[in-house]
Amino acid sequence: THVSVIVAFFIHKYSASDLHLKPGPKTIHSNYRKQTLFCGGTLLSDEWVLSGAHCKPKSNVEVRLEEHDIWEPEGTGQHILSAKFIHHPDYNSLMQDSDLMLIESTCHFEQPCTPCSTSKYASDGTMCQISLSHEVPREGLQCLDTPLLSDDTCFNAYPFKITENMICSGFLEGGTDSCQGDSGGPMMCNGELQRVVSWGHGCALRNKPGVYTKVCNYICWIKDTMVSD
Repeated sequence: THVSVIVAFFIHKYSASDLHLKPGPKTIHSNYRKQTLFCGGTLLSDEWVLSGAHCKPKSNVEVRLEEHDIWEPEGTGQHILSAKFIHHPDYNSLMQDSDLMLIESTCHFEQPCTPCSTSKYASDGTMCQISLSHEVPREGLQCLDTPLLSDDTCFNAYPFKITENMICSGFLEGGTDSCQGDSGGPMMCNGELQRVVSWGHGCALRNKPGVYTKVCNYICWIKDTMVSD
């Protein structure tokens, strides 16, 4: 099973078979009703969440597992406070390189997932799934199938801005993409968590695909942090 978050916050969980359901995966919902910034994330263990470092939470946040509506808590999920936020030590806010953050909760969640455990990446053209919270916030989380793009296509879209830790995905004709509110959330490829939503130029613009952090480049840091902290 796999679980994903929103950092203002809420977290959702799903299995690979859930990814094509509408509405989307089960969620953890935030208690920050007045908060306008939402980010995504993924529950990796019973107490650790992976998200984007650029989300920059400044205080503890209540998260709710097993909620579908980001605006109205359903009263059926777990409500747990976050304990700490750990940015990747190489995070570069200017380039958005190493755009990952681990969030430790104060109590235990149920039914976590695990990130990809090998260095094998999905190939160009693979259709992967991302969770969308910005699209239809009153109807629950949705999932979008999006193709991985080649490194050359990514570099051409964003000259001198793409590092070896980034990859692009989306439709070059525009019209469909992740957007603000989805940042930090998971991209699933072949049933594995392989990418985290990071940045882009606008939302769903022509020739400006979304940019994602390669989770597999950071497996050692993720595992070491979860064990040692």
